[in-house]
Amino acid sequence: MSAEVPHLPSYATCSPERAEKYAELTKQGQWGLLSFELRWRDRYDFLESKGYTLRPRFKPGWTPSWLGTNRDPDFCEDSISSPISKIVDATRVADGSQVTIKTVSRHNDEVTIARRLSSKELLRDPSNHCVPVLDVFDDPFDTSKALMVMPYLRPFDDPEFRTIGEVMDFISQTLEGLCFMHKQRVAHRDCAPANIMMDGRPLFPKGHHPVRLDYTPDGVSDAPYFSRQEKSVKYYFIDFGLSSYFEPEEPLLVLGTKGRDKEPPELSDTQPYNPFPLDIFILGNVYLKEFVHKFYGLEFLEPLIIAMLQPQPERRPSAEAASHVFHEILAGLHESTLRWRLRSRRESVSERVVYDTVAVAREGLYRLKRLVA
Repeated sequence: MSAEVPHLPSYATCSPERAEKYAELTKQGQWGLLSFELRWRDRYDFLESKGYTLRPRFKPGWTPSWLGTNRDPDFCEDSISSPISKIVDATRVADGSQVTIKTVSRHNDEVTIARRLSSKELLRDPSNHCVPVLDVFDDPFDTSKALMVMPYLRPFDDPEFRTIGEVMDFISQTLEGLCFMHKQRVAHRDCAPANIMMDGRPLFPKGHHPVRLDYTPDGVSDAPYFSRQEKSVKYYFIDFGLSSYFEPEEPLLVLGTKGRDKEPPELSDTQPYNPFPLDIFILGNVYLKEFVHKFYGLEFLEPLIIAMLQPQPERRPSAEAASHVFHEILAGLHESTLRWRLRSRRESVSERVVYDTVAVAREGLYRLKRLVA
C-alpha cells in the first residue's frame, strides 16, 4: 500500500491491512452508486454542458479515490452518497457557488409558479422568501421531467436556534414571506418544516459539505460556524409542487389532501376549500411544534398561534393580519428577552441551572460592554 497520505487527521487513515479490506468491500459494491444516483451519473455530461458540475462520484468512469491509498473510505468525499433521489447538489462553474438540482414533473404547475415568484422584478423585493430559480432544463432522457436549478439551502433549524430573538426573526421572516406569496395570489399549501430552509452561507466561514452538513466541504473535519446572533440568515420557502396560483377573477378554491401536515380540518378531496387560510394553519403548526412545544419561555406566542390554528378557516387571520399581531407581540418584548437563551423542555434541572447561570453571566457581560462603550 502507499505511504501515509499527507494533511489528513489520523482518524481519516487506516492500516495497510484495513485498506486491503476496504478495497475488497469496494469491489463488492460498498460505497458504490445507489440506483437513483446512476440516473444523475447519466446526466453528468449534460449538466456540465449547461454550466453545472456534479461531485466526483457522479462522473462517468469514476474510480473511488481511496483505492491504492491508506485512506478510510468514510473520510473520502466521493464515498458520500446523496440522501434524496429527486435532488442532487452541484457546483455552478461560473462562480463556484453551490446549487441544488431537482427533478420536477412537467405535468403540474411547480416550474411555472416557482419561475413566476422568482422573476427579476420580484427578486428585488426583500420580502420575497421564495427560493429563486436559476435555470430550468428539459430532462435529456425523460420528456415528462425537467431539471430545475436553485441555490443550495440547508434545513432552517440546523444549526439549532439558541435565543428567543433568533426564533422571533424566523417567525418574522416566514410571515413576511407568506404575505409576499399571498399578495402574488399564490397559496403554498405545504409550508411545513421540511419546506422551509435557510441560506446558511453567512454562518459557515469555511463552507460545509452539502450532505454532511456539519463537516467542511471535503467531508473530513468539523465545520466551524457562527450563531445567528453573530450572523444573520435568510429563510426561504421551497417546493411548490402542491402550490396554486389564481388569476384575479378566479375563485379561491381547491381540492386535495396531500401535504406533510395532515391536521388542517378543511383538507378534502370532495369539498372545495380556500388554500390561503390553509397556509396560515400550517405555518401556525410550525411555530407551535417546532418552538413552543420544544422550548420554555415562548408562551407569549400563544395568542398568535391560537388564532392561526382556528378550526374554522374563515376565523383565521390573513397573512398580513397575523404579521401585524406578531409585530405587536414583538414590540412588547424587552431587548434582553430577545437575547435570552432558549430553554429546551428536554433539559434536566441540573442542566438548566448551569445553562441559566452561563446565560446570566453572558447578559451581564453584554451590558457591561455597552456601558463601557
